[in-house]
Amino acid sequence: MTTTPSPWTGTVTVDDTALAVTDTGGPGRPVVYLNGCYADRSHWRRVIADLGGTDFRHITFDARGRGRSQRSADYSFEACLRDIDAVLAARAVEQPIVVGWSYGAALAVNWAARNPGRARGTVCVDGALPHEWLDDAAREKIRKLFRRLSPLFPVARRLGLAARMSAAQHAEINIEANELCAPAVLDPVLDSLTLPVRYVLATGGNLGGEAQLMEKIRADLTPATLRNPHIRIAAKAPSNHSKILRNDFRAVADTVRELAGAPRSPQAA
Repeated sequence: MTTTPSPWTGTVTVDDTALAVTDTGGPGRPVVYLNGCYADRSHWRRVIADLGGTDFRHITFDARGRGRSQRSADYSFEACLRDIDAVLAARAVEQPIVVGWSYGAALAVNWAARNPGRARGTVCVDGALPHEWLDDAAREKIRKLFRRLSPLFPVARRLGLAARMSAAQHAEINIEANELCAPAVLDPVLDSLTLPVRYVLATGGNLGGEAQLMEKIRADLTPATLRNPHIRIAAKAPSNHSKILRNDFRAVADTVRELAGAPRSPQAA
């Protein structure tokens, strides 16, 4: 007999840490949300509210060292992929739609590529974009940026925008994420995907990324959509990378609805 999960909030243990997890339960299509690089799960609240709890079951969690999750000795991309597996196993989630913003989008496509047949689809929110601008000078620029920003970390953490890590740890996570988006690394991942992949792209620049560079990176996704018919750009939102989940949450929610085969939001234009 199949049981319907009840709403649940708690922790899931993985490696040397414990992840803070919320599962709304219910019989709807499970949606798993993967956060931005240092962000916590609070950024998804507008998307979740727009989707509602009748047709969807929402699973959110804070990755290690972020939000309410505990610190770890390992903040690598591979460790974050293990976090996804641990949460899915602990909550007995099957055939989810995996939605990722920024760093979370890179996690989503890499996890889906390694786990064919386990997800219904993925939604990438202004992330998992092939680009190759990172060189030694750019790496040092990233390290200097986070050293300069480090006095703001306590405030940023309260806003769900920084992790409980050092400036050096913040920087190395960012550098690794950019290295994983090099076309030689990311293109084979995107080309291997056989599930529906939808992109919701932002517009313009953001902190650490000038508008011209960011728009070029977004345009560089086009070859992947031509090579792989499973990948499509669902929307180009007017907000920038940092504000897209706040101002254009409905574009994200409607893309989730498309993958789930659910009706669009009645507020959609």
